[in-house]
Amino acid sequence: MSRRTHSASPPPRSPKRAKIEHLTLDSFKNGVVLAPMVRSGALPTRLFALKHGATLVWGPETVDKAILHAERVVDPVTGVVSYNGKSRAIWTTHPVEKPYLIYQIGSADPELAVQAAKTVVNDISGVDLNCGCPKPFSTHAGMGAALLTNPDLLCSILTALREAMPPHITVTAKIRLLPSQEDTLKLVERIVNTGISALTVHCRTRNMRDRDRAMIERLRQIVDFVKGMGKDIAVIENGDCLGAEDAKRVREVTGAHSVMIARAAEANPTCFSSTPLVDLDKNLIPSYLRVARHLDNHWSLTKFCISQFKGPSVNSTKAEEKRVREAVIKARSFEDVTDIVGEWTGEQDFKEIVRVIEARTSREHSEVSTETDASVDCPSASSSSSQAETEVAGEYITPEGTQNPEPPGSGAPLASEVTRDIPAVISGELPLTPTPAPALTA
Repeated sequence: MSRRTHSASPPPRSPKRAKIEHLTLDSFKNGVVLAPMVRSGALPTRLFALKHGATLVWGPETVDKAILHAERVVDPVTGVVSYNGKSRAIWTTHPVEKPYLIYQIGSADPELAVQAAKTVVNDISGVDLNCGCPKPFSTHAGMGAALLTNPDLLCSILTALREAMPPHITVTAKIRLLPSQEDTLKLVERIVNTGISALTVHCRTRNMRDRDRAMIERLRQIVDFVKGMGKDIAVIENGDCLGAEDAKRVREVTGAHSVMIARAAEANPTCFSSTPLVDLDKNLIPSYLRVARHLDNHWSLTKFCISQFKGPSVNSTKAEEKRVREAVIKARSFEDVTDIVGEWTGEQDFKEIVRVIEARTSREHSEVSTETDASVDCPSASSSSSQAETEVAGEYITPEGTQNPEPPGSGAPLASEVTRDIPAVISGELPLTPTPAPALTA
């Protein structure tokens, strides 16, 4: 496919939008939010999540040094903002998601974290520090979950970010549980006192495997503890939530102000709606492909995201689903899936996403159940069946066949590249490097 010429200047001014306030402490409450996820948290996925009810979206974690020397370019046609490294796009965004976008940083250095945040500050509404990723590519450099055992460094980074960021840019943190609840509370106390606006707790310890049940019952004491500190900040639960309807159960059990969804959103970005889409081969994949192509999202990244999609079938047959999936897996470019999407009218799909997102006129969110997708005519899964699948023998389900979504970075190749290695999950070949090599070895 042909590539558009990018410009360092902003695109022509769009029609006047409804005024949206900056994020506040209340913005993190009473919501269901998208977790930071490697590759799966690509721009098209974030936009579909917002369209279908996500109250906020976290971008995939980007290591501090990876963004520092990136070149910011703007697509003059779509307005997509891309931070390009030497060989790939480090991170991409679009102005329509800015009011709801949290940029997550991987860092073990206060100065570098501040520099990274300042690099993207004009394209985001908040900055989040990843203090929970247990993967070696993060912890070996003292980032991610390694910060849990170095609270002095962790808190110094958060303090530096809060002092350096403008007042309207929120600073938050995402941690994991420590083996001891007492130690967890001590760490939470220190973190909260840095002046953060919200705290996300992944209810697993650093050494727990992805399929281990999240210990969400431990969160209520943390919520009460933060409240007892006299802080009005939100505590967000992360772990084993299957969607907007299931978030009600999670909040009831934990007392959390909001719920963050990772794997369920990776499987179906519409899970933030109380009526998520079904028959994804008909109702999501074609539209996702059109939007991804319109936004010049790299084919291999688009292909990876679609390979993770999974949802109930109501009107689709197994043969139809298989045909679509096999077509995507075999395809080497957007042109190879034309028979799935029909006419390449991604502009109209994107305009509908923008219309729904911009229809949000207030930051005041009601209950966890969100119904922002009334304009979608596609059939949806029933909330009763979703709730029934949530509990088995009194235990909370961890979705099967998934991997830890804690990310080192987007890994999105430059839009100008024509070819690129396909992720190993699809091709069986070597995967894309999550972030530029210099950032990982620093």
